[in-house]
Amino acid sequence: MASSEVDQKFLGRLARAVENDNPLLSSMLFKILGLSIELAQLLVAAKKQRRPELKSSPFFLKRVLHIIWLSREGLVMLQQYVIPMVGNYVELKVLAHKLRASFYHIFVLFHNNPPVSDMANWTPEAVAAVMTPPRLDKGKNIAGEDDAMSLSSSVQPTHALEGGPVGPPPGFEPQSALLPPTFLLAANDYLPMAHEYFQEAMALADSLLWGSHSLRLSVKTEYAAFLYECVHDAEASRKLAKETIAEVYDATEGMDDDMFNDACELVTVLGKMMKRGLASSSKGQGSNPALPNTANTATPPAPGMENAI
Repeated sequence: MASSEVDQKFLGRLARAVENDNPLLSSMLFKILGLSIELAQLLVAAKKQRRPELKSSPFFLKRVLHIIWLSREGLVMLQQYVIPMVGNYVELKVLAHKLRASFYHIFVLFHNNPPVSDMANWTPEAVAAVMTPPRLDKGKNIAGEDDAMSLSSSVQPTHALEGGPVGPPPGFEPQSALLPPTFLLAANDYLPMAHEYFQEAMALADSLLWGSHSLRLSVKTEYAAFLYECVHDAEASRKLAKETIAEVYDATEGMDDDMFNDACELVTVLGKMMKRGLASSSKGQGSNPALPNTANTATPPAPGMENAI
């Protein structure tokens, strides 16, 4: 999903750029942008709660269902209205195919059958937890654990047309029971399709964009995350990150300041991915002369890059 600032910037720019030529395409891009911003917040919150003791929490599971629902709706808009109209828009073509792979990446993480992630382990106990509404305390709703799924403000409009705080979609309120995840999305093995779509997006990015283009880096950054988290091929993930960084340094094309800053942030993320998984395997074996030892260091992600999806 367009959960990084880079993807969101391109969505907004391209939506504005095609507004006069294709208002329908522009409208769909703006809708996907809004959906992406909400989805990015939910993904970051879900990844912060990857501790096993929280897997049975109804609020965690409801957040996961919200993620699946947003991803499904975004994919429908993308496949029906965006990809058929990308035409000769070079950057938009790459971005659209990258977004399709991103939505499938989310399906694999949260709803794959068989599960490839602890986030997609929908046991009977987990389904029962999410389908059972929380108890009420003295007639009042129990507040959610996070802002993304919390109840609306107590300040309510006095008239139906006055507007007011925008809450979650119907059925996603924290005090409500939800339908099972298979109601939103069939329980299939989405891994092969996601892998195929990432390879298509990579091929387009390689053929249409130069080596240091931030959108090309965004495609490869998420693909490296997909290889590590879903395919469980840490070596391939590190190799892709290393090769992508080399392509950036070898590129000779000029960039404006904004794209340069985005490229720097993505290279920072790729640098961390290049070393991911090496700390545990290098214990007792000395340090790798090609890669610095990062076993005892932890640095926060670059701003706007908290989520690799």
